[in-house]
Amino acid sequence: MRTTARQRCHPVLAGLVTLATAAVLSVVTGAPATAADTWNEVGSDRADPLTESQGLASVEVPANSPNRYTGIGTIPVGVSSRGWNHVGDPDTSSDGHYIEPYQSDSGTSKMFRVQAPGGSWSEYVHALGPGEAPNNSFVAVTPGGSWMLSGEYGTMDRLLVFPTPGVNPATSPGANLPQVSTVHLDHGVRDVQGCDFVTSTRLLCSSDDPAGTLFGITKPLLQIDLTAEPNGTADVTGHVTALRQLPLRSSCSGTFEAEGIDYDRRTATLRVIVVSPGFCVLTDSKTYRFTRS
Repeated sequence: MRTTARQRCHPVLAGLVTLATAAVLSVVTGAPATAADTWNEVGSDRADPLTESQGLASVEVPANSPNRYTGIGTIPVGVSSRGWNHVGDPDTSSDGHYIEPYQSDSGTSKMFRVQAPGGSWSEYVHALGPGEAPNNSFVAVTPGGSWMLSGEYGTMDRLLVFPTPGVNPATSPGANLPQVSTVHLDHGVRDVQGCDFVTSTRLLCSSDDPAGTLFGITKPLLQIDLTAEPNGTADVTGHVTALRQLPLRSSCSGTFEAEGIDYDRRTATLRVIVVSPGFCVLTDSKTYRFTRS
């Protein structure tokens, strides 16, 4: 989910592989967090590079539904043919709506593709506002369901708040989906690939930050504590904490890419996708699982 060209596909899948010379094979812990905020790795699953390399979401409604994933291979031909060529990290609402964020090379709008609990799909387009980046990296639906956060890429000090398409009665597929408020962050964040609500006022986010200058570590797991649950009528403030570096392990050397994130409230399990460098994107990219101690 970087520049528009980078976002279409991992370089190996696009046939443009350039292997780096340095391996990053160990996990480094960032600034100390309280015991309640310590997330420990408990396992991992292979992440398919075509269908599980961008984002993921646990589905609570209907019961016993499988987890959902996004990747270059999950974009329908009818969607990509209209220019929506990158899908980000999805989320679900408490009533069972599933929402995927899309962007295109046009740089004028973003699209949110929504599947209703009954299975039908609809599209909601947002025209970019002044100064708004064209990236549509993720969506995070508030526990209340009526409001949704979305993220841009690069170094940012905000998250954008929208009415949740398909859930909030003020939304319509035929009308522009407006930004209604902002989450102002007290610390800059870089290349956030996904966020998910843990409580009504706490988010966990995966950052693909390659520099490590903001928090002293690259690829951090971030926690954002909000002054209030977003309600679409007033801006709120978010306090940002770096909890740890995400796992960076592979048989190949080079640059890893942190991707989407999901918190399953039913099991209190956090999952984050980390794509391996070089040709190992095909073999040992992982969805890592964490629990809180």
